[in-house]
Amino acid sequence: MPATPKRTYNITALQRGLQLLHLFSESPRGFTAKEVADKSRLPVSTVHRFLVNLEAGGFLNCSGNLYHLGTACFAIGQAALAQLDIRRVSLPYLQQLNRQTRETVHLTVRNGPSAVYVEKLDSSEPLRIFSRIGATVPLYCTAVGKVMLAYMPEDQRNSLLPQLTLRRFTPNTVGNLQELEAELQRIRKNGYACDLEEHELHIRCAAAPIWDHTGLANASLSITAPTVRMSISRLRQLAPLIQAAGLQISRELGYPMAPSAAQLRKTTNREAALARSF
Repeated sequence: MPATPKRTYNITALQRGLQLLHLFSESPRGFTAKEVADKSRLPVSTVHRFLVNLEAGGFLNCSGNLYHLGTACFAIGQAALAQLDIRRVSLPYLQQLNRQTRETVHLTVRNGPSAVYVEKLDSSEPLRIFSRIGATVPLYCTAVGKVMLAYMPEDQRNSLLPQLTLRRFTPNTVGNLQELEAELQRIRKNGYACDLEEHELHIRCAAAPIWDHTGLANASLSITAPTVRMSISRLRQLAPLIQAAGLQISRELGYPMAPSAAQLRKTTNREAALARSF
């Protein structure tokens, strides 16, 4: 007996409204109605009706002629963060890394061609880097993104890479797919990724993957610092500490190949002592 096809419920107006709402995550300053129309390729009159309804629901606010995300989006976003099991499981390990290194620690998850910050613990040093929970960054030129790209199933990676627009953010940003694929191969060999001023000048970062119970690495954690405090040698010496934390989180998420806590304890203690020496 043939399988019954899964029913789909395609509500065009709802999909368009959600797509318009998603646009506003790309710009902290917001957009005018005309800019939204240009980006969505919808008539201005249609866009205006969507914007008015989204504003009435609290999903958008309007200041002058600029629309930006409203408090309803913030409330839903906070609720979503609270429900992310990976965030709850990861927090003690992020806090430990933050104390040991005195640097900014991030937890990210993949969303299509981007990585999204879902947790951040600030450095205790006076000079800090700027980032925010909910912000998105490219996969191809950030440590948190590259490490997820590197460990993505090959068929998915081969499908995604040609879709990436390799915009150069700094002179260090990867310039073509051949360079990127060589970098991903190095990451798989080393077990961690570095961002050496590739997304932002004067910022360096190291990241390690987090695997879920199915063996997929759709999340990562990182340590980020200004270059004045993060020499390349220090970045590489701290990498095993990040890797150990990633494996411990993976184990709690049910990743079957992660070492046990007892196996990791010696490595973690050794790297913690190393971190305190800088």
